Amino acid sequence: MEQLGKSEAKRSFPVRRARSPSLDPASRRPRQLLEPRIVEAAVEIFKALGDPTRLRILHLLSQSEFCVCRLAEALAMNPSAVSHQLRLLRTERLVRSRREGRRIYYALDDDHIERLLGEGVKHASHV
Repeated sequence: MEQLGKSEAKRSFPVRRARSPSLDPASRRPRQLLEPRIVEAAVEIFKALGDPTRLRILHLLSQSEFCVCRLAEALAMNPSAVSHQLRLLRTERLVRSRREGRRIYYALDDDHIERLLGEGVKHASHV
Protein backbone atom coordinates (compact mmCIF):
# COMPACT_ATOMS: atom_id res chain seq x y z
CA MET A 1 0.00 0.00 0.00
CA GLU A 2 1.30 3.42 -0.98
CA GLN A 3 2.12 5.83 1.84
CA LEU A 4 0.10 9.01 1.94
CA GLY A 5 1.38 12.45 2.87
CA LYS A 6 0.00 14.10 6.00
CA SER A 7 -2.58 16.19 4.16
CA GLU A 8 -3.68 13.26 2.01
CA ALA A 9 -4.00 11.04 5.05
CA LYS A 10 -6.25 13.59 6.71
CA ARG A 11 -8.55 13.62 3.71
CA SER A 12 -8.83 9.84 3.59
CA PHE A 13 -10.69 9.65 6.91
CA PRO A 14 -14.47 9.64 6.73
CA VAL A 15 -16.06 12.96 7.51
CA ARG A 16 -18.27 12.98 10.60
CA ARG A 17 -21.19 15.27 10.27
CA ALA A 18 -22.09 17.28 13.31
CA ARG A 19 -25.68 16.93 14.35
CA SER A 20 -27.45 20.12 13.43
CA PRO A 21 -29.83 21.56 16.02
CA SER A 22 -32.10 22.73 13.18
CA LEU A 23 -32.90 19.16 12.09
CA ASP A 24 -35.66 17.21 13.74
CA PRO A 25 -34.16 13.71 14.21
CA ALA A 26 -37.52 11.99 13.70
CA SER A 27 -38.31 13.52 10.33
CA ARG A 28 -34.78 14.56 9.26
CA ARG A 29 -36.29 17.70 7.74
CA PRO A 30 -35.19 21.25 8.47
CA ARG A 31 -37.42 23.00 10.98
CA GLN A 32 -36.39 26.53 10.20
CA LEU A 33 -34.70 28.41 7.37
CA LEU A 34 -32.98 31.76 7.53
CA GLU A 35 -35.03 34.71 6.39
CA PRO A 36 -34.10 35.80 2.85
CA ARG A 37 -33.10 39.31 4.01
CA ILE A 38 -30.69 37.78 6.56
CA VAL A 39 -29.21 35.49 3.91
CA GLU A 40 -28.67 38.41 1.53
CA ALA A 41 -27.08 40.57 4.24
CA ALA A 42 -24.73 37.75 5.28
CA VAL A 43 -23.77 37.09 1.66
CA GLU A 44 -22.84 40.76 1.22
CA ILE A 45 -20.73 40.67 4.39
CA PHE A 46 -18.87 37.58 3.21
CA LYS A 47 -18.36 39.16 -0.22
CA ALA A 48 -16.77 42.16 1.48
CA LEU A 49 -14.54 39.84 3.50
CA GLY A 50 -13.59 37.94 0.33
CA ASP A 51 -11.28 40.66 -0.97
CA PRO A 52 -7.62 40.42 0.14
CA THR A 53 -7.18 44.19 0.47
CA ARG A 54 -10.32 44.60 2.56
CA LEU A 55 -9.29 41.66 4.74
CA ARG A 56 -5.89 43.28 5.33
CA ILE A 57 -7.59 46.57 6.21
CA LEU A 58 -9.87 44.83 8.68
CA HIS A 59 -6.91 43.02 10.21
CA LEU A 60 -5.11 46.33 10.74
CA LEU A 61 -8.24 47.88 12.22
CA SER A 62 -8.58 44.96 14.62
CA GLN A 63 -5.35 46.22 16.20
CA SER A 64 -6.27 49.90 16.48
CA GLU A 65 -8.13 52.69 14.74
CA PHE A 66 -6.27 54.37 11.88
CA CYS A 67 -6.69 57.24 9.47
CA VAL A 68 -6.62 56.61 5.72
CA CYS A 69 -3.07 57.91 5.37
CA ARG A 70 -1.70 55.41 7.94
CA LEU A 71 -3.63 52.51 6.38
CA ALA A 72 -2.36 53.48 2.91
CA GLU A 73 1.19 53.64 4.24
CA ALA A 74 0.93 50.24 5.96
CA LEU A 75 -0.57 48.63 2.85
CA ALA A 76 1.71 50.46 0.38
CA MET A 77 -1.37 51.68 -1.48
CA ASN A 78 -2.70 54.94 -2.82
CA PRO A 79 -4.90 56.69 -0.19
CA SER A 80 -7.78 57.03 -2.67
CA ALA A 81 -7.75 53.25 -3.26
CA VAL A 82 -7.84 52.66 0.50
CA SER A 83 -10.70 55.17 0.85
CA HIS A 84 -12.64 53.29 -1.82
CA GLN A 85 -12.24 50.01 0.08
CA LEU A 86 -13.22 51.68 3.36
CA ARG A 87 -16.37 53.04 1.73
CA LEU A 88 -17.37 49.50 0.77
CA LEU A 89 -16.62 48.25 4.28
CA ARG A 90 -18.62 51.12 5.78
CA THR A 91 -21.57 50.30 3.52
CA GLU A 92 -21.63 46.78 4.97
CA ARG A 93 -21.28 48.22 8.50
CA LEU A 94 -17.98 46.42 9.04
CA VAL A 95 -16.16 49.65 9.92
CA ARG A 96 -17.18 52.97 11.44
CA SER A 97 -15.56 56.37 11.14
CA ARG A 98 -15.07 59.44 13.28
CA ARG A 99 -13.74 62.84 12.33
CA GLU A 100 -10.99 64.58 14.27
CA GLY A 101 -10.12 67.91 12.67
CA ARG A 102 -9.33 67.26 9.02
CA ARG A 103 -8.71 63.54 9.49
CA ILE A 104 -11.17 60.70 9.54
CA TYR A 105 -10.30 57.70 11.68
CA TYR A 106 -11.64 54.22 11.03
CA ALA A 107 -12.24 51.33 13.42
CA LEU A 108 -14.05 48.01 13.33
CA ASP A 109 -17.76 48.58 13.78
CA ASP A 110 -18.19 46.20 16.73
CA ASP A 111 -16.94 43.08 18.49
CA HIS A 112 -18.82 40.80 16.07
CA ILE A 113 -16.55 41.87 13.25
CA GLU A 114 -13.42 41.26 15.31
CA ARG A 115 -14.64 37.77 16.29
CA LEU A 116 -15.67 36.94 12.72
CA LEU A 117 -12.29 38.05 11.41
CA GLY A 118 -10.45 36.18 14.16
CA GLU A 119 -12.35 32.94 13.55
CA GLY A 120 -11.77 33.18 9.81
CA VAL A 121 -8.04 33.69 10.27
CA LYS A 122 -7.87 30.90 12.87
CA HIS A 123 -9.73 28.54 10.53
CA ALA A 124 -7.44 29.45 7.62
CA SER A 125 -4.36 28.74 9.74
CA HIS A 126 -5.60 25.19 10.44
CA VAL A 127 -6.18 24.32 6.78
